[in-house]
Amino acid sequence: MDPDEVDEEELVRTDDGELIHEPTGLIVEEDTVDRGPEWRAFNAAERDRKSRVGSPMTRTMHDKGLTTSIDWRNRDASGRQLSAEKRSRMERLRTWQERIRTQDAGERNLRFALSEVERMSSAQGVPRSVREVASMIYRRALQEDLIRGRSIEAMATASLYAACRQEGIPRSLDNFVGVARVERREIARAYRYISGELRLALKPVDPAEHVPRFCSELGLPEEVKRRATRIVDETTVQGLHAGKSPTGFAAAAIYLASMLSDEKRTQSEVADVADVTVVTVRNRYKEQMNAVDLGAL
Repeated sequence: MDPDEVDEEELVRTDDGELIHEPTGLIVEEDTVDRGPEWRAFNAAERDRKSRVGSPMTRTMHDKGLTTSIDWRNRDASGRQLSAEKRSRMERLRTWQERIRTQDAGERNLRFALSEVERMSSAQGVPRSVREVASMIYRRALQEDLIRGRSIEAMATASLYAACRQEGIPRSLDNFVGVARVERREIARAYRYISGELRLALKPVDPAEHVPRFCSELGLPEEVKRRATRIVDETTVQGLHAGKSPTGFAAAAIYLASMLSDEKRTQSEVADVADVTVVTVRNRYKEQMNAVDLGAL
């Protein structure tokens, strides 16, 4: 199709440089824009060395990682040490830069909260993708003015726990209590509030999701993990886990499975890994033992 033969208002230029006749969808001109780098790299180190752009945008930082920082090493472009006068000037510039990056209370709130999310995520081994989700949840809560009058630490912890629930990461509330700087009751209250106000779509916690991690920490073989998962699945179908702690339920299944596999661990060992009481393990274990066919496991 000749561009001169059609109405110019019917022609649309795409982001890739193609000229399209909108009514028919025909490509009039094809001049594709290559958005990739002009250089080639064959490993990560070479790619980092040749790249001339900054880090990708991330919601885990209050400024989304888009601002730069003044280097603390006090050296010029040639690597030479700065004079005392210039070092003093750099210190003042760093101070002003930090003030500018967090100009208002909302920015300072966000910066502190996201640093807490990062700290707790590192302590619990939470994946980077889940940290992004947690940061997004906290940002939404801040935008909708849900943080006012509440503990920043509690709301940050609640956001991280909600993100784990959303993404199917097996972490209990008690896991975060161990690394948080607030009490469990305050975190639970913040979690109920934030999930209700933001209408977060949260999946029920499956006790079976905790089995692999607990078995790994106890040094149990694959056979125990399979049996424990079957115990959880069978008793869940019977509705036995309704209203009970998922971690305690998983711990009891592992204890029962370890006995059946001659890989026994004590109730105290299993309870410590699951962060529940020995009484919880004992009670759930008795219920599960009466509910399943032990010979079929």
